[in-house]
This record gives sequence, C-alpha cells and structure tokens, in this order.
Amino acid sequence: MIAEKNKSGFLLIDKPSGPTSHDIIDKLRRITGIKKIGHAGTLDPFASGLLIVAVGREATREINKFVKLDKIYEAELRLGAKSDTHDRTGNKQRTKSKEQKTQEQVTKVLGLFIGRQEQVPPMYSAKKVGGKKLYQLARQGKTIERWAEEIEIFNIELLDYKWPELKIKIHSSSGTYIRALARDIGKALGCGALLTELERTAIGEYKLGQASQLSELNSDNWQENLI
Repeated sequence: MIAEKNKSGFLLIDKPSGPTSHDIIDKLRRITGIKKIGHAGTLDPFASGLLIVAVGREATREINKFVKLDKIYEAELRLGAKSDTHDRTGNKQRTKSKEQKTQEQVTKVLGLFIGRQEQVPPMYSAKKVGGKKLYQLARQGKTIERWAEEIEIFNIELLDYKWPELKIKIHSSSGTYIRALARDIGKALGCGALLTELERTAIGEYKLGQASQLSELNSDNWQENLI
C-alpha cells in the first residue's frame, strides 16, 4: 500500500444499483492503494445514489460528522404488495387488501409520517443487536424483538402516483430506514407496500450531482476529487 500521508480526504461517489457499499470500498482500495477506507451510511445493494467515502486514517477519524447528517431520497413504492425485506428483493407475502387507493387517500397518509416518530428497524438491516447484524439472523429464519428508535421525517413530497406505483421524495434524519417507512405507509393505507427503487440524492449539503462515478476514477486522478 502507498503512503497515506497527504492522501486523506472524502470522496463523493455515485453508487450504482447492484454492488454493496462494501464492494464500492473494495474497488476504491484498489484504485487508491489505501487500505483505511470507510463510508458514512450504507446503501442497500439494490439502492443507488450518494455515498460519502472517507479515504485514509485522518478522514476515517472524522467520518461520524457525515453519518449524522440529514438525508434526501427519492423512492418508488408498490402498493398492494409486501415482502419479508420490505423491498423488491425479498420473498413476496400475501396482503389483506389490494383495493385501489385514491391520490387523496395516499396524500393524507403520507402527511401522517411527517415529524418526529418512532420506527422499528427492519429485520433485514445491518443494525447490530447483541453483537449480530439483524440480516444475519433473518437469513437464519430468526425474527427477534427490535426496539423502536426515534427518527424525524422533515418532509415527504408526492412526485408521481398511478396505482399501484407511488414515487415520493423524503427528507429525513439520519437513522431512518426507507424500507421500514414503505412498510409503515402500506400498513397505514391498509393495503401493504414494498420499496421497488431507492436513490439517495443528498447527505447534508452534499448533492448527488457533485458525485463521481467509480468508472471515472483511477490511480492518477482520484486525489483531484477529494473534499
């Protein structure tokens, strides 16, 4: 590995759908030649969007100041459907009702989720309980009790709706699970819902439009993109 002195900082990466957040880190280790790299907030493999990556020891020590920043997402939900992961990657489950919901009904329910509230983390998440990640237990067929945690939804904007597809923009506090939000919206509507697409467009003041594609970075130019 190359010397890390004077090669420490933060990269804004536009994560594509498919790879895990850890896959992105592995690729950046090969590009930069630096082992000490971490990210400020996991994106699920099927999700895309802004990932803030700390490169080098000095930057990784400062990563927590990014982790706690507010985030903005654009999400697509399918109403009248459910899965064990609360997204399209999971095993589909039966719903009690697939009655078509009006835009007025959807708008009213979305408004109920604005503000401070408690949210139960999904079993398929990287959150640790008793030293084990929840998704590891879920893959073993286990479901354990999870404590609800306080989050805040600052705003939900309805971008498009045509039953059963719903597209929304969410401005939320750190720690908010958008898959769990989809689950809870579906429950409030009485028809179920799952997350089909998710893109993170902002973390604090940092925007997706500022981010670099991994394909654009190489061993010669990556330092030019440090912030």
